[in-house]
Amino acid sequence: MDATTPLRRGLLVAVLAVGVVALAAMAVLWPRGDAPELGRQPNTYVDATVIQVDPVRCASVEVNTDTGCVQATVRITSGPDEGDQGTFLVRDIDFQLPTVEAGDKVVLLDIETSPPPYRYVFSEFQRSTPLWGLVALFAVAVIAFGRWQGVRALAGLAASALILVAFVVPAILRDEPAVLVALTGTVVIALVALYLAHGWNIATTVAVAGTLVSLAVIVVLAAAAASLTRLTGLADEQAQVLRVTADSLDLRGLLVAGIVVGALGVLDDVTVTQVSTVVALRRASPAASASQLYRDALRVGRDHVASTVNTLVLAYAGAALPLLLLFAQGSKPVGRIVAGELVAVELVRMLVGSIGLVLSVPITTALAAAVINPADTAAHGHGHRADHHHTSEHVPARWEDFAPEDGAP
Repeated sequence: MDATTPLRRGLLVAVLAVGVVALAAMAVLWPRGDAPELGRQPNTYVDATVIQVDPVRCASVEVNTDTGCVQATVRITSGPDEGDQGTFLVRDIDFQLPTVEAGDKVVLLDIETSPPPYRYVFSEFQRSTPLWGLVALFAVAVIAFGRWQGVRALAGLAASALILVAFVVPAILRDEPAVLVALTGTVVIALVALYLAHGWNIATTVAVAGTLVSLAVIVVLAAAAASLTRLTGLADEQAQVLRVTADSLDLRGLLVAGIVVGALGVLDDVTVTQVSTVVALRRASPAASASQLYRDALRVGRDHVASTVNTLVLAYAGAALPLLLLFAQGSKPVGRIVAGELVAVELVRMLVGSIGLVLSVPITTALAAAVINPADTAAHGHGHRADHHHTSEHVPARWEDFAPEDGAP
């Protein structure tokens, strides 16, 4: 019997057991009943096109005098008043609102009980059409490159979004433990997304196992870091609103949950890459020992982690660029800025995610090196042996080629 068989079976049983526990936890935590009242929010919105923009003067309660305003005349393009004209005002002191010009397509909040000059309030620019176009372009690119596997990957993405929208968010709103809900949701997402995208085989099972172990590490690290740094979760304006309208929510738990969910996508990338690397190396060198495979694959993993960590840092820095510009113009010491919760939250998010990412490489690589055997690398329909001198001919182009011919894990 193959020496790796007991380990393979044990790994499969462990992954299935975790999946069953996660599904049971999802059933227990599934959102039931009404969500707490988060405050009455006006929710009547209409589309409109700006026809004309005129400078005017309007009253300002804040400064107790008239202030400069821009009055935009619009044509309503949706809702019961479609075709009618209306106006909305943008005061010079409304720094949170953008500049509008004739021809802009906007979304307006319609407050029917307000006097005509104040009935419409600027909410957003219309973005639906370009966003849907970008989604379509993304889907075409994924399917064109990944073909059937790309379709499965998109199905996994849709399933992930559904779990977040139907389970994670509603459960947290109903005061279920945020960290437990996030961990349950991410485990189910990892199982569904990876098996949908890469198929039922030992390579996917190893990637799932590496992802789950790394997620557990990230949960512990995120909870410990949030506690030690005494993060409150109140740095975000939306969290401050939630404290008033839904005071039972655990904002620190919500913060940790966000770190866990955000880390999953990067973990998937790293664990799948490491398993794929081990499989390709095993195919090239069937007689190589597990320790040799581990060392060789780890070299690839170090390169991958180095570039991915840099990507994470730049992604967070890019998202916080306006904040960094604001701080650069201030006189507050850098140490105080970094220790402030607004920045500390992002640092904890970045560092915890990066630590989990780094640890996922040796964990997943070790599992793959111990479990993957030469039989797993036999591509379907290839009737030749993978040998040392023809590695370029034998490295499979598709993840499915890594699976045994009978499809068993």
